[in-house]
Amino acid sequence: MISVTNQSNRLPMSPYLNRIKPWVSVICTCYNHEEYIEQALDSVVNQDYPNVELIVIDNGSTDRSAERITKFVSSHSAVKFIANSTNLGLNRAFNQGLALANGRYVIDLSADDVLLPDRIARQADTFEQLSGPYAVVFSNATYINSQGQEIGCHYAVDRKGHARARIPSGNVFKSILESYFICTPTMMMRRDVLNELGGYDETLSFEDFDFWVRSSRLYQYAYVDEVLMKKRQLPNSLSAQVVLPNNDLLRSTLVVCQKAFDRCQSPDEFRTLASRIRTFIRKAFYAEQFDLALQFGKLLQQIERPDWLCSLVLGLSRLHPPVNGLYRAYCKWRTTHRITTSPTKPV
Repeated sequence: MISVTNQSNRLPMSPYLNRIKPWVSVICTCYNHEEYIEQALDSVVNQDYPNVELIVIDNGSTDRSAERITKFVSSHSAVKFIANSTNLGLNRAFNQGLALANGRYVIDLSADDVLLPDRIARQADTFEQLSGPYAVVFSNATYINSQGQEIGCHYAVDRKGHARARIPSGNVFKSILESYFICTPTMMMRRDVLNELGGYDETLSFEDFDFWVRSSRLYQYAYVDEVLMKKRQLPNSLSAQVVLPNNDLLRSTLVVCQKAFDRCQSPDEFRTLASRIRTFIRKAFYAEQFDLALQFGKLLQQIERPDWLCSLVLGLSRLHPPVNGLYRAYCKWRTTHRITTSPTKPV
């Protein structure tokens, strides 16, 4: 393979040392990100690491994204480029790239995010030093807006740049069930684990929660306490769509919760999953996906009897009240308030 990076070192042993470093495959998926795609790709080729494979998939963009990728590839011949004529969905597009990947480790890069220069080197070196069945190395990230301005960190940091809170590592299955705590684009994953799991589940609308549930039951995760990524927050991002009626995210979430239920092994894990399901019942209710709320309720009843508040929400779900408009207004106010007063992890 030919690396896409321009990393070089004049030390006498560096050519040999570079050859024995593991290859890392970066799979960049793009859909209508013409404003950001070049910066994302530049952040890959400018890595301080010798062995980087770059695979780019344009997923049927209707703007000039494909044109800009083509121009970039003309100057970087080692890049592999797939141009889909239609949008195949994020997970299927990633799996297209995974089928071409040769690296020991894989990074899933969105076309609007940015790798910091030492991202790959720090995570690859960490992976190589680990002992035991580790599948993922992840880190902290800075959040940026559409103009590239920093608006906070995923984990709040102290003056030395270290996370103030304890970040789960090792066996994180219960933590995965408990809350969203991993900044998805900071992950470096073992390719053999991805292949063992069959890649991303193409029947789902998102990849991260499902991958976490399936992989963390079998493997461990390691955290690097540094900011190694810039994640862009845009108003039309996938995570923002969960409040919209008829979005498919909650249906996918129900499928993942069912997978998690099948993998729970202790009463504590079941209780943790039950707490998360109660949250999704409320989200489905606020999105006016009332039938889905009731399906979450049925899954909850396999673990425990719903409390009075959950029973109330499930009861109201049978009445189909028009609650979405008010909920969206509240979410907009809350997000704006969090960003302007305490810019840390997103809601």
